This record gives sequence, structure tokens and C-alpha cells, in this order.
Amino acid sequence: MTNKYTKEQIKDTVERLGYKYFTGDNYDVNIIGIRNCDTGSKVTNLFDDTITISYKDKKGDWKYHEYDCTTDPGDDWMENPWIDKIGCAVLKPGQYRGSHKLRLHGGKYLALGQKKNVTVYRDNNRNDKYEFDESSCDTGVFGINIHRATALEGKKSTYVNKWSAGCQVIASNDDWFSFLEICQTARDVWGNSFSYTLIESKDIL
Repeated sequence: MTNKYTKEQIKDTVERLGYKYFTGDNYDVNIIGIRNCDTGSKVTNLFDDTITISYKDKKGDWKYHEYDCTTDPGDDWMENPWIDKIGCAVLKPGQYRGSHKLRLHGGKYLALGQKKNVTVYRDNNRNDKYEFDESSCDTGVFGINIHRATALEGKKSTYVNKWSAGCQVIASNDDWFSFLEICQTARDVWGNSFSYTLIESKDIL
């Protein structure tokens, strides 16, 4: 699969936005989500966003990977919010330092689980558009995890549906295990704490 971006583009964007881009040796990972702005605020219910992970390997060589994902909730949860009164969570772009750690997702399989505050928009009007309303912002620990979609080896999910109620979800099972292996190596070197940065595709030059 051809990458959409380069490591240099991601690094330049992250730093231009005032965020930290990690350059330490030996799996000091940068986990960057990229929300697709080409679809505007429409709920596409597709894995049309991107998660990237970049780092120096044990030899000091830079590595860069991209995975198709969603950074937005699927239409099932947009129409029927998990927390009915305050609405579905849509992660706000930003850098969340030390926000995640490796632990079981839903008590079932290893993933990156939220451990520190993040900020989300709350969308409760149940239409086919995401509402990025600053007045709806909510900060806390809401289970905005980073996990996989399909559990089937060699398969890739097409529709988000119930896979995300605000989580960042990688579509392909093979991609997920590639990502997870890198995170496990990083944990063994740096400890069980991961930062997550969400940017928008319109910010990438």
C-alpha cells in the first residue's frame, strides 16, 4: 500500500502546530492520527482516516507506518449515543501526552486504553454530520481507546458501525498487529505510557 504522507510531512505539521515530535532512540514512538477533512463534517461510516506511527529502530534508523482507521464514531453510535443525555464523543484534535497505556480493551484483547484526560466534542443531534462545537467540549477519561476493528486474520473492516463510539480504530487486523508489536516493543523500552496526537489533513502541507 502506498503511503498518503511522509514522515517529514507529519513531523513538520506536528511541530508547526506546537506539539512535541519525539526523536529519542530505540522506539520513542510518535502515534499520530490524521482526520480526513475532504469529507467535511459528514458521517461517512468509513475507515477514511489514518493513523501513523514513526520512530527510530534499535539501529537508529527512522521507520514510518500508516494504517487506515477511523478517528470518528460510527453511525450506529451517532444515531444512538452511548451516553444519551450528553451525546456521542468525537475526539478533539490536539496532543494528549501520556494519555494511553497497553491494557485489555473491553476485557478481551490488548490495545491502547485511555488513562489520562482527553477532550471530546459532544454530538447529540443524531443527524448525519459531526458537530465540532467548542461549547460542547468535555474533558475527562471516557474510554477513548486505540484498538482494532475485525478480529479475523487477514481481513479488513469496511464500515465503522459500532466499532467506534469515539475510539480510534484501525480497520485491518494485520495492520493492527503490526501497530501493536511496535507499541509492545516501545513499552518494554520506555514504560507503559503513550502519547497520542490527533491532527487534521488540511493542516498537512
